[in-house]
Amino acid sequence: MSKKTEFAALTYVGLFLALAVSCASGSDTGAGLSAPAIVDKNIAARGGLQSWRAVQTLSMSGKMDAGGNNRPALQMPAPAGKRSVAMPPPRPAEQVQLPFVMDLQRARKSRVEIEFQGKKAIQVYDGTNGWKLRPFLNRHEVENYTPEEVKATALQADLDGPLVEYAAKGTHVELEGHEKVRDRDTYKLKLTLKNGQTQHIWIDSKTFLEAKIEGSPRRLDGKMRAVATYPSDFRPVSGIVMPYLLETIADGTRQSEKIQIDSIAVNPKFDETTFTKPN
Repeated sequence: MSKKTEFAALTYVGLFLALAVSCASGSDTGAGLSAPAIVDKNIAARGGLQSWRAVQTLSMSGKMDAGGNNRPALQMPAPAGKRSVAMPPPRPAEQVQLPFVMDLQRARKSRVEIEFQGKKAIQVYDGTNGWKLRPFLNRHEVENYTPEEVKATALQADLDGPLVEYAAKGTHVELEGHEKVRDRDTYKLKLTLKNGQTQHIWIDSKTFLEAKIEGSPRRLDGKMRAVATYPSDFRPVSGIVMPYLLETIADGTRQSEKIQIDSIAVNPKFDETTFTKPN
C-alpha cells in the first residue's frame, strides 16, 4: 500500500458525503428546470428528504483499488540521426483491491479501516480532530492528522451532503448549464461554499441521480490535474438510494481508481469508542 492509497481513503469519505444531495437555491434559467427543481427531483430519486433526515449513521464495506501498472510507454534512445522509438507498453497489472470498512456518523465523524497484508490501517475524524495508524508504512504508533488533513476533513459535508440547509451553511447553488457525461445528458450544478470554494455536481437529466462529482485536484506526473468521480450502480437500501460503484479519474491520465461497495447499513449502532483516539 502507498501514500496514494492513504490519500484516496481520505478523499473517499468526502465523495460519499458529497453524494447525499438534498435541497438548493437558484434562479430559473428560462428553458428547462431551475436549480431548486433539479435538486428536488434528485432528492426524490435518492429516497426523499425525510428519509435522509432520518439517517444518523452509515456503515459501508467493500474493496478499493490501490494501484496497478498503468504507466504509458517510454521513449527509448536511438542511435544518432535516428528517431527514438516508443517501446510497447507493458501488460497492465491488475489493480490491487483492498478490503475496507467506512463508518460515518453525524456530525462529520468518520472512521475508515483498510486491510493490507494482514495489517489494518485506520483513519478517524471525531468531528474536530483526526488520527491515523499506518502500519503499511512501518508506522505503528497513532499519529495525529496534519493541520492540512484536519482542514480538508472539516470542510467535508455531513451525512446529508453539501446542500442540506444550504442557507444556514452560507452555500449558494446555481445551474451553470447542460453537458454530456459519458453520453448522458446532465445538468451542471455549481456550489459556492461559505469560504468561497466551489464544487460542481452533474445530475442525470433522466434519472436525476448523480452522474459526475468534481473532486480535489491531485498532483500527478508533476502537474496538478482535475479529478472527477463517476458514481453508478445505484440501489435502494433502507429507504435511501446509494451508489455501489464509484470510479475516480484524473484528467489527462489513464489512471482510474474504483471502489466497489458490497454492503451498506443505515443507522447501525456504533461502539462509543469508534471515533475515539486510543490512549
